[in-house]
Amino acid sequence: MVSNGHVRHQPEPGVRRRRDEAVYRGVIDAFRLIFRLMGLRFVIRGAENIPADGPALLASNHLSYLDFTFVGLAGSRRGRLVRFMAKKSTFDSSVAGPLMRAMWHVPVDRASGAAAYRIAARRMAAGEIVGIFPEATISRSFTLKSFKLGAATLAVREQVPLIPVVLWGAQRTFTTDRHYSLRRGKTISIDVGEPMYPAEDADPVEVDAELRRRMDALLERAWRMYPDYPKDAADNWWVPARLGGTAPSVPEAARAEQAYEERRVAKRAAKAARRAA
Repeated sequence: MVSNGHVRHQPEPGVRRRRDEAVYRGVIDAFRLIFRLMGLRFVIRGAENIPADGPALLASNHLSYLDFTFVGLAGSRRGRLVRFMAKKSTFDSSVAGPLMRAMWHVPVDRASGAAAYRIAARRMAAGEIVGIFPEATISRSFTLKSFKLGAATLAVREQVPLIPVVLWGAQRTFTTDRHYSLRRGKTISIDVGEPMYPAEDADPVEVDAELRRRMDALLERAWRMYPDYPKDAADNWWVPARLGGTAPSVPEAARAEQAYEERRVAKRAAKAARRAA
């Protein structure tokens, strides 16, 4: 299923440093300042597993709206700028959109994911690292949700290393269901696992299962090594139910997500109806 050898992918020769790198590095510097002001402490393990050059695909769990910045910090440890696959609505924003495009991130339209995968493939063909969240949306239970097959399929088709990444503590900053906190002194752990090298004839379903197994193991380790504890009973919301916290259980989180999607679809339909009227 997964080869232990290196990929045969050859990056496009003579790729020029693009002017967008100045924008991207400026954004990284701005977030580093914000994180210092927030008093965040970062523990990054396994950054050496990110290649210093050449294409790769980083697959991370999804806990907060700031996850791309946290995974990007691990990439910057290796001097790499990660091009993230992000929902198209972010690119439609008059504020965030120009920055997202300047940083060469990849817009994902849920109704037409194939176009995003083609763009991601071109990014990697140019020697870039692409970041993807296989869960697609934030996990309300703060455990791993089911994965979409996009990460495994991309890695197999493009013959690039598939690198598991696990975040923990990110949900304590700014996550879904109006959970956010400006309390200082939080720890964010970022664990980068060893690269997977899928064979050309690998079954994406099997690669996906192996990716999930590795991410599960990384997440279990992150839980064991995490240095922070809830401040009080009210602060127990960010701890998964299976660890004794008050975060939604997996079934409860699934129901909440379904209800959210139904509200989102209804809101979109109402907006379309108002336009038509």
